[in-house]
Amino acid sequence: MAVQGRLGRKMLLRPLLEVPRSAIRAYAAERALGWIEDESNADEALTRNFLRRRVGPLLESRFPRWREGLARAARHAASSSLDARGLLRAYLKERGLRAPSEAKLLEMLKQLGSASAAIAHEGVVFRRYREKLFLDKEKIQPPFKARTWNGESRLALPALGGELRFRRVRGRGIDSSLLDKQAFHVRLRSGGERLRPDARRPSRTLKNLFQEAGVPPWERERLPLLYCGKRLVWAPGLGVDAAFVSARGAPGIIPHWRPTT
Repeated sequence: MAVQGRLGRKMLLRPLLEVPRSAIRAYAAERALGWIEDESNADEALTRNFLRRRVGPLLESRFPRWREGLARAARHAASSSLDARGLLRAYLKERGLRAPSEAKLLEMLKQLGSASAAIAHEGVVFRRYREKLFLDKEKIQPPFKARTWNGESRLALPALGGELRFRRVRGRGIDSSLLDKQAFHVRLRSGGERLRPDARRPSRTLKNLFQEAGVPPWERERLPLLYCGKRLVWAPGLGVDAAFVSARGAPGIIPHWRPTT
């Protein structure tokens, strides 16, 4: 419970939150002050009353100062909540976005505590991944159809919001001689793909490799993957499968994914 809050248009203050109930009762009795007891306070079907009337005395018999410790933790939690709200408001303001109502602001903070949060606000989507906050414009993802790559230096993929660029090198990248023998295609993930970017290690799932590389989950599904037949050759940020790497000194091609939107 907050020490200070709002009650309609007026301010609500709770100055006695940190004063023990026993001290308040003793003060009132000493001065012959009357008070009204809320009948619901005796209803132990309510969790708060059961804890106060049954669990509280047991804790006090073993830990006499447990109430003070709980109060300190509550104050810390309230302070942290206020700090978080202020930071989120400042974050929105810096990006030209209006702050939502207090209720929605608290809901946003609650959802951002989840690793899979996706919160829409003012035409953008907030996402959290590995203790970082990401901000993207809300947009409809157009369907993507597989594209053939015939060795061009650039391959525009507007449906994915970018283009693939291919750089000619030697002794690295995709063995360019394979272009004359087999067909290469660009497709999206379908599930279960594996890649072996290191010849000294076994192949691993894209999911594990993307996690290790820190690629956010929502980006993984719209990244272009290069295939030779049914075999995965290359993935953005992960590299070329060892089975397709050019020999030392031989012509090779290094793909690069460049988002434009």
